[in-house]
Amino acid sequence: MFLRQELPVRLANIMKEISLLPDNLLRTPSVQLVQSWYVQSLQEILDFKDKSSEDSGAIHSFTDTVIKIRNRHNDVIPTMAQGVIEYKESFGIDPVTSQNVQYFLDRFYMSRISIRMLLNQHSLLFGGKINPAHPKHIGSIDPSCNVVEVIRDGYESAKRLCDLYYMSSPELILEELNAKSPGQPMQVVYVPSHLYHMVFELFKNAMRATMEHNADRCIYPPIHIHITLGNEDLTVKMSDRGGGVPMRKIDRLFNYMYSTAPRPRVETSQATPLAGFGYGLPISRLYAQYFQGDLKLYSLEGYGTDAVIYIKALSTDSIERLPVYNKAAWKHYKANHEADDWCVPSSEPKDMTTFRSI
Repeated sequence: MFLRQELPVRLANIMKEISLLPDNLLRTPSVQLVQSWYVQSLQEILDFKDKSSEDSGAIHSFTDTVIKIRNRHNDVIPTMAQGVIEYKESFGIDPVTSQNVQYFLDRFYMSRISIRMLLNQHSLLFGGKINPAHPKHIGSIDPSCNVVEVIRDGYESAKRLCDLYYMSSPELILEELNAKSPGQPMQVVYVPSHLYHMVFELFKNAMRATMEHNADRCIYPPIHIHITLGNEDLTVKMSDRGGGVPMRKIDRLFNYMYSTAPRPRVETSQATPLAGFGYGLPISRLYAQYFQGDLKLYSLEGYGTDAVIYIKALSTDSIERLPVYNKAAWKHYKANHEADDWCVPSSEPKDMTTFRSI
């Protein structure tokens, strides 16, 4: 069985990187809890290393273990985020630690996406149950993923939240262009849940910005979606009129250490995903990058923001992007980060009211 060989490798790779985190971060209760989950899961998978793949009892037991491991890791993202918060509150942040933690969390969460993908595929294919709503799915992969349908689902879910909070919501205007096969539906081989996660997060951000930026006028411009399918890429562009953000803040939106959200409570995985941690955008970008795509933001301060999702149109190009623990990764954690060889301006604009005229 592929999974019993591959899963220990992926678990061990990321466990090595966890051990390279700053000692004070490793000592936080939340990070220790996450570490214990990974150790336990690795031990349980290794128990099947020498069992025969012809043994139906062993296969059944292995599938049960896979489901148990998947459920154990449900709260990995909020728990690790809680550990970062605990570290920041106790020790503050410095540029070197922030850079290392950013590097680690991108790799850690990407590893989690890949591990969860394997766990879901195995449990869906060998769990003995077929989802009657999606009989043509291969595990969690849809060979004919209807992109427009998934985007509309994401919009409706975000709209319900927006209506509850703001008592109104922006309309959706959707345009599509199939340049590859004109007149045909926009379909690609993809994981619908990944695409849904990305567009739902972007819709939430776009709706919140639109409602708050236009609150005085009580006229809420619609959110525009442009979908284009070419020979190599499927591109989804979401445009809002939410006022945008300054250029200097764009990178910050993808930084785990710079979340300005209030400290949330970690209670259950049934809560709204990532609510309060400010991890929605960086995790969504990782989902896009997992199969060699990307997610980028382009902002016009004072007007609005364009968010662009790139997805590979060909399934043969959709190869997993995986972190690998090696000497280069080790060096990244251990190297001293030297001063920049370009002058670095202040991260905040100057308050001219504090300057006295002569």
